Amino acid sequence: MLYSAQWRKSTYSADQDNCVEVASNLPGVFAVRDSKNPTGPALLFTSAEWTGFLRGVQAGTFNT
Repeated sequence: MLYSAQWRKSTYSADQDNCVEVASNLPGVFAVRDSKNPTGPALLFTSAEWTGFLRGVQAGTFNT
C-alpha cells in the first residue's frame, strides 16, 4: 500500500531534519513517517483519527 504514497513535509518544517512526513493520497488512510528514516516504519491512521488529531492540534490540545 505504501509503495504509492506521496510523502510531504509541513511547510512549517522548512529545511529542518527533525520532521515527520505525511502521505494523504492513500485510500482511506493517512500515513506518517520520520523524515530522517524514510525506509523505516510508518504509522497508519483512519480519516477519522487523522481529523481528530488535526482538530486537537488546532485547539491546542496537543503540546509540543
